[in-house]
Amino acid sequence: MDVQHSEIMLNIDNFVFPEINPIMYRQKLTTTTKPELEKILVISSYPPRECGIATYSQDLISALNNKFSSSLSLKVCALESGHKMIHYPEEVQFRLDTSQPNEYKKLAKAINHDTHIQIVLLQHEFGFFKNNEHALLEFLYELTKPVAIVFHSVLPHPTEQMKAQLKNIAGACESIVVMTNNSFGILSTDYEIPEQKISVIAHGTHLVPHLSEHFLKLKYDLKDRKVLTTFGLLSSGKSIETTIEALPAIIKKSPEVVFLIIGKTHPEVVKNEGEIYRDRLEQMVHDLKLEKHVIFINQYLALPELLEYLQLTDIYLFTTNDPNQAVSGTFAYAMSCACPIISTPIPHAREFLTKDTGIIFDFKNSKQLAEAVILLLSDDGLRRSISSNTLQSIVSTAWENSAAAHARLFEKMSNGKLKLKYDFPEINLSHLQKMTTEMGILQFSKVNQPDIESGYTLDDNARALIAAAMYFRLTKKKSTLHTISKYLHFIEYCMQPDGNLLNYVDKNKRFTEQNYETNLDDSNGRALWALGYIVSLAGELPSEFILLAEGLIEKMLPRIESIHSTRSMAFAIKGLSHYYDITKAPAISDLITVFANRLVQMYKHESEENWKWFEGYMTYANSILPEAMLHAWITTGTPIYKDIALKSFDFLLKHTFNENGIEVISNRSWWVKGEPAAKFGEQPIDVAYTIMTLSKFFDVFGIDDYKEKMTIAFNWFLGCNRLQQIIYNPCTGGCYDGLEEKNVNINQGAESTVSYLMARMTVEQYKKPTILQ
Repeated sequence: MDVQHSEIMLNIDNFVFPEINPIMYRQKLTTTTKPELEKILVISSYPPRECGIATYSQDLISALNNKFSSSLSLKVCALESGHKMIHYPEEVQFRLDTSQPNEYKKLAKAINHDTHIQIVLLQHEFGFFKNNEHALLEFLYELTKPVAIVFHSVLPHPTEQMKAQLKNIAGACESIVVMTNNSFGILSTDYEIPEQKISVIAHGTHLVPHLSEHFLKLKYDLKDRKVLTTFGLLSSGKSIETTIEALPAIIKKSPEVVFLIIGKTHPEVVKNEGEIYRDRLEQMVHDLKLEKHVIFINQYLALPELLEYLQLTDIYLFTTNDPNQAVSGTFAYAMSCACPIISTPIPHAREFLTKDTGIIFDFKNSKQLAEAVILLLSDDGLRRSISSNTLQSIVSTAWENSAAAHARLFEKMSNGKLKLKYDFPEINLSHLQKMTTEMGILQFSKVNQPDIESGYTLDDNARALIAAAMYFRLTKKKSTLHTISKYLHFIEYCMQPDGNLLNYVDKNKRFTEQNYETNLDDSNGRALWALGYIVSLAGELPSEFILLAEGLIEKMLPRIESIHSTRSMAFAIKGLSHYYDITKAPAISDLITVFANRLVQMYKHESEENWKWFEGYMTYANSILPEAMLHAWITTGTPIYKDIALKSFDFLLKHTFNENGIEVISNRSWWVKGEPAAKFGEQPIDVAYTIMTLSKFFDVFGIDDYKEKMTIAFNWFLGCNRLQQIIYNPCTGGCYDGLEEKNVNINQGAESTVSYLMARMTVEQYKKPTILQ
């Protein structure tokens, strides 16, 4: 891994709706002194030093800061070899010249003296401590703080001396981290390290926006080329010559091929032997007349540029000749960009590459490499399939997930001193905008690319209308009004002469046959909720929006009483209660009473001692039902509505919150009374609705447990869930479509993204003020 980390922040004032830019919203507050947090000290090489582990540590620290800045403080002890004048960033608190044995004791004393340092995280590579292993061991035993060590290399079949050395190091540490199951097996079997001491935390990968390959190839002057790429600090261990030797056979089949060799020569190689290896590669290119097919990019690229090169890559080639290389950052980066990968059989590749995610070939075997490249270049469908499978296979390794895994380890090691608190991400409408056309919001996406073929639904546009209006209410940004107008006029477009609303619209703005084959009561109920919410913002939104929403509600009223679907009535109650708050019309209160009484009768019919619910099963959007009863009580004052609201919501919460946080009812199979609840298939929309209902109950009753559960439920999006994986993608601003049995669904459709935004803006109002220094 040989890239530098780069951080880009866009100012909200530069944002022009509806262009696709991240929105960074932050409340400006009075400066207040922030209490000093407990420190985690990371001992590692660190940028600007050009080193894979340096970049790894910076990426990890950045991810930890993004997720847990209110819980912990990350500081660095930069490892150096020889005295150098290096200007480090402010997080570097200590330096250690690893070539000087006496420096180790001084560092241990300084760390022990700092009362705020709770845990030490040591990034270990044998080359760092060459000839000073004894000083390292003394240093570890000298420390009074618990140490977690990350082994970046784990060599199998060790000599007795190597085994004793590593066991001594491991013995001085409380926890051990490795990045692959293969390394875990070697440590436990070959080195006899207790398994309970070892954690496997995969090498982090970057979330990327998956930009258009065509656009990027134009940008980098690679139009109409098939691009093979490798990158990293250059050394003979990369075995780049294996690819160069394979190129003539590849070019014979695909003359449009170009091979990018990205990266400077490794600084240690330059120091010891100069540019001998690069010169040899360039001579090979010349001898084989490959000048038009090989490009050397002799730079240490900034992260954004590197990720763009990888996103335009057709095939990534990993040709290292070291069979014991446990893990590769360059390999991980390529996977994060969904590159089809052809690799030599290092443990990292054997663990992550299957026939569905890449191809493995033998070390230094140019013939096998050429055959594999030709196979992939000749089959676009296979390449696309491998790319898609690769992306799905590595989503769990995102830096955000790696950071959370490390943070949980720190919490465990702290013996109660460290209490993790997830930071709320900045509110980001980028993906919402990307999914929205002039007509409205599209229904589905393929990963994060809008799928125009999926068309539009009233359901999604009604929810999007609520989310956009919530955002406007929160920020007062006038640029949001255009988007609100789109969603509001989509509802108007769906209105039929009889006051009924159709739900399904294709990409050509035509109503589909599905409208006449499906019960649309739920869709109409959601639309009424959205319209009522808009009316409730009278005085905040433009009057023409309010008048249009009122007019649409009035068209719906003559037929709305005919709906009988449980959730349709609940959505309708929410919308009507908003409308009543403004109009105070007795007819609206009467309609709320009609629907609420129907729900009361359903509850009385189905509820019993161990089943306090409205139906003999639990399905989707369950929290809407107790919330609707609460709204009905607030509007009418009827005591039984309050009683049922509290009892049914308590029952729901009891069966959705557990040691994993929140686990909503599965969309695979509904939970039937008297039967075990189905597992897996958790949807963002159900979590979001639960958060919104908790908010309403907290506002009305002021019970802290509701507020605490709001935070627990929102953390589901941030990785505090059954799989301990993020559901919200902070890179795109989109939300993954669901939490399945063993993975997340990486598509980021309208329903999920809008649901996340509604949840995010709901919890925003309870967030403690941000302290700006």
